[in-house]
Amino acid sequence: MNVKAMISRQFRMLLTDISPALNTKYVYRRTFEKKLDLNNPVTLDEKIQWLKLNTYYKNQLVTDCADKYKVREYVENCGCGEVLNDLYGVYDSPDEINWSELPEKFVIKWNFGCGQNFICRNKSQYNEQVVKKMLWKWRKAHRTFYRERSEMQYKDIAPKLICEKLIETDNGDLPKDYKLYCFNGVADCALVCTDRLSAGHANYYFFDRNWNLKRYNKMGLAAPEGFTLPKPYNFEKLFDYAEVLSRPFPFVRADFYLEKGEVTFGELTFTPGGGFDKGRLPSTQKLFGDKLYLPDAN
Repeated sequence: MNVKAMISRQFRMLLTDISPALNTKYVYRRTFEKKLDLNNPVTLDEKIQWLKLNTYYKNQLVTDCADKYKVREYVENCGCGEVLNDLYGVYDSPDEINWSELPEKFVIKWNFGCGQNFICRNKSQYNEQVVKKMLWKWRKAHRTFYRERSEMQYKDIAPKLICEKLIETDNGDLPKDYKLYCFNGVADCALVCTDRLSAGHANYYFFDRNWNLKRYNKMGLAAPEGFTLPKPYNFEKLFDYAEVLSRPFPFVRADFYLEKGEVTFGELTFTPGGGFDKGRLPSTQKLFGDKLYLPDAN
């Protein structure tokens, strides 16, 4: 990170400490080059910012469901426990991990934030102390991650490490992600993330319930005529689970894996991209905004 970016990051975090609304308006203007209208939000990201500051802020259920560990209890209580990934261990610190007891393949991640997943395909290839040092380094992000974009649902999450089963394809690749956009309890479409790498890069395409490509983002718009991907078995089940899990929330993105027809829950995401997603087309921002009905602010 260069000096200019570091100063900008520190400034955004300071703004959040002063006022999450102030930082939200600042980042929104910098991202979209226009003023954020919280009195009359129209687009999806405008409405996500409204929800973040009015409904999801200091909401215990939202905080629990943003917690990658506590959300497991919520999924169980919704009657969807069968889609939870196998859990190998839960730890308060990296030093509690008993390396010898872990299987050869696994994933370790903190229960807050995103993009910091240790993916282990062969335990013998890694040095235990080096991995733990990396996990401790990631732990420091707990007090900074939510502050950059004022994603306040992460602020009060008690940090825990979770170790889960590594989900792979038959070729040993990382699986596709299926991220279902849910508006007022209705799962509308799935953002399919394919060719995903450990560093987080992927190709993203929207598909509706009938597996029709929707040109909602830049990749979808650039796709050639007739483009599609192989439709996975049990794709429809994703929508059923997403609608159960999203029922209490005006908006949430329910993330799953689907390998060999088996649905596995990933996480619930309340502010995709922090509510600053320039990957969606402007027309999609308006279309999705029209699908989302906001509750009364009181």
